[in-house]
Amino acid sequence: MKIGIVGSGLVGSTAAYACVMRGVGREIVLVDVNQERSLAEADDLLHAVPFAHPVEVRNGDYNDLQNSRVVILAAGVNQKPGETRLQLLQRNADIFAEIVPRVVRVSPGAVFVVATNPVDVMTHLTSRIAIRLGVPASRVIGSGTTLDTARFRALLGRYVGVDARHVHAYVVGEHGDSEVLTWSLVTVGGMPLDEFCAQRRVTLDNSVRREVDERVRKAAYVIIKGKGATYYGIGSALARIIDVILRDQRSILTVCTPHSEVQQIRDVTLSLPHLVGGDGVLASFPLSLSEDESKKLKTSAGVLKEAIESLK
Repeated sequence: MKIGIVGSGLVGSTAAYACVMRGVGREIVLVDVNQERSLAEADDLLHAVPFAHPVEVRNGDYNDLQNSRVVILAAGVNQKPGETRLQLLQRNADIFAEIVPRVVRVSPGAVFVVATNPVDVMTHLTSRIAIRLGVPASRVIGSGTTLDTARFRALLGRYVGVDARHVHAYVVGEHGDSEVLTWSLVTVGGMPLDEFCAQRRVTLDNSVRREVDERVRKAAYVIIKGKGATYYGIGSALARIIDVILRDQRSILTVCTPHSEVQQIRDVTLSLPHLVGGDGVLASFPLSLSEDESKKLKTSAGVLKEAIESLK
């Protein structure tokens, strides 16, 4: 099965690398306006294949994306140190207005996975362009808070001393400053977080929660300040999303997709737990949030709605 990746910068190429290491897909095609870069990345990735899985990796142009099962949209300008994801909006929106129709024309049957920030708004924009070209909104997915959810689970797992894969916790709303960590729904090994901590004599007071919240919410800023960009985490998240789609695994992921209404905010794209399979988003699951979390989710939806409406 073919995976197309538009944008072979750090995020796109790392997603391709994660797919090669995991054995996701059978063919990966890298497309970039800088063809020298996409060729170099494709060759470097191909040289890793003997150490991983039999995946054909090559560079190409938009015509080479034909018959792709999934296309990752990772093109755009990078987030600068101190710059919020929403400040990237207009610059990347202009780029997507050009590339999305080109991708849809050659591969209209693909599921489109948006990685470019601000990912919620870029996913909203992509879905509107795709719908006009005959692609259903359910086949346009953003990486959303998949990475934020992983950060939340990883930090909680480290703190309580449990493999993060047995920590169930969601981050919802914007992939950014207004995101909501759903503390009220966290479970570890099937037990509510507070109950698990009591049994294990682990202290999880408000100061610890504030620290975890801050480290999840501000993770990108810290990483970008230290090394210029984030790519390992999001590359792995994208590979996971692609694997779910290609294998029709029907997994619940906090990807973002358009919603008619969230917390009384209409026509907005944000992250909630979604059932994802071979045809994209199959269902959305409203959460039984605490009153405070519900208010924060409404605020987050409002932030995104304002950003969407600011598009030229």
